[in-house]
Amino acid sequence: MKYSKVLLKLSGEALLGPQGSGIDAKQLAFYADEIGKALSLGVAIAVVIGGGNIYRGAQVTGLEIPRLQGDYMGMLATAINGLALQSALEKRGLPTKLMASLAVEQVCEPYTPKKASRHLEQGRLVIIVGGLGRPYFTTDSAASLRALEIDADVLLKGTQVDGVYTDDPLKNLAAVRRSKLTFQEVYQQKLRVMDMTALTLCEENNLPIVVFDAHQSDQLCKIVQGEHIGTLIS
Repeated sequence: MKYSKVLLKLSGEALLGPQGSGIDAKQLAFYADEIGKALSLGVAIAVVIGGGNIYRGAQVTGLEIPRLQGDYMGMLATAINGLALQSALEKRGLPTKLMASLAVEQVCEPYTPKKASRHLEQGRLVIIVGGLGRPYFTTDSAASLRALEIDADVLLKGTQVDGVYTDDPLKNLAAVRRSKLTFQEVYQQKLRVMDMTALTLCEENNLPIVVFDAHQSDQLCKIVQGEHIGTLIS
């Protein structure tokens, strides 16, 4: 086994299907199945999920909503996604704990690194929602910090493309995928991987990042078993 403990970062958009917003049943089932297969290998998994399929706090153009309130709305959106993912995983008989970085105790256990680590040690999958519980931070930053707090071996960022490219491959057919990058190369080439706070946390604490196509079956299993998938940033 290459990695024994991982933090998987999924965007809220990962749960989108053909519709423009909300949660697609097929996509939800797909991710529950993929996570379940990886859990069966014995790897400890924590998941940080975004809420962009429901509401993006940073994009409030045209709405009379200040950034502060908008960011909190985005955090609550992540809790909705977390509840959906927990339900899908538990339907498959997988022990799951939903933890939140902001106060929603009726549906989520309050997040602390110690409790999250204990759940992982006991074989439970941990879903962490609510971002960092503070405005002005992205769920990428939350994923980096939570990965460090639980002492994960790697941060796995699931995206819609199979790694990091020199340009947006969906818009530029000449874009080239990089299989390996250093953090300095990401900064110098201004590659859109994660926000600066998230990248800096990982670099300063020697936490590698693997960016991969989360829409492809078995990618998660292959990565945790040591197969080189996507782009490794270290």
